Amino acid sequence: MLNLFKKKKTEPKNLKEVLAQFRELQDSFERISRQLEALKKNSEFFVQKVGLVRFNPFSEVGGDQSFSLALLDSRDSGIVITSLYTREGNRVYGKQIKNGQPSHALSEEEKQAIAEAKNGNKKSKNGSEAANSGSNGAH
Repeated sequence: MLNLFKKKKTEPKNLKEVLAQFRELQDSFERISRQLEALKKNSEFFVQKVGLVRFNPFSEVGGDQSFSLALLDSRDSGIVITSLYTREGNRVYGKQIKNGQPSHALSEEEKQAIAEAKNGNKKSKNGSEAANSGSNGAH
């Protein structure tokens, strides 16, 4: 790892040595700039947007134990995962999202989770979450 602030054993004694150190620093700066640009480009594909909607799909099971979770990158591509909890068991479904478009038909809760991920959690003036997603109010 490069340490820009590492002290050299000897101080430059003349203009030629100062210029040589300056060139080294300039090369280091250019290398770090290239690395930063590569990181920025790669980070477009990192999960950056998350939306979670909890809900109760069946009247006989309470507690909002079912959920839809959207995980999207900067280009609105990623996945939405839905877990449906029943007394008999649990089912988990995954659907790919590419450029904001789903690979399969979406439930209302999945649409809400994706919208929440794209828009972020909006806060009202009093600091509580605004009711921007459906009537169930689950987040």
